[in-house]
Amino acid sequence: MAKGTLLNREFSVGDKAVYPAHGVGEVVSIEKREIAGSQQQFYILKIIDSGMTIMVPTSNVRNVGLREVISADEVETVYAILKEKGDFTITEQTWNRRYREYMDKIKTGSIYEIAEVMRDLSLLRYRKELSFGERKMLDTARNLIIKELAIAQVVDEVEIAEEIDEIFDSAQAA
Repeated sequence: MAKGTLLNREFSVGDKAVYPAHGVGEVVSIEKREIAGSQQQFYILKIIDSGMTIMVPTSNVRNVGLREVISADEVETVYAILKEKGDFTITEQTWNRRYREYMDKIKTGSIYEIAEVMRDLSLLRYRKELSFGERKMLDTARNLIIKELAIAQVVDEVEIAEEIDEIFDSAQAA
């Protein structure tokens, strides 16, 4: 199973991890807490972009979709998804149905699904006006991808943003 999808290992303090729909965070501690009368162990994850702290039971990592940041090898797959244009067509779905489908993809936490959402909405905005919700979702997907690609490649987020903008600027010109 690809890292861009699910996790199969334990985290240590200092590791980076991706929490679905919130993005990349750092494991700041691993703590035992008593919940409903039983001791449970939790990863305490601080989301890099928002500073939000999330507690994830170590026994529930797979169910919530917590995963490793993609490897440098997987980065190329993300770029390939962003560059795909052949199959894209505007569906006759209402914007709110598209919104629900795209939100479901973002909630999976898979960078590949998020890349599809970003690609589709980026291409769609050149053909028609996006709803407020779609524009917000595009921003969310873009930010999630930029943050993870920057960490995976150990480069500045500005550089990743420029690369992504070039992909879609050339798509508009085509």
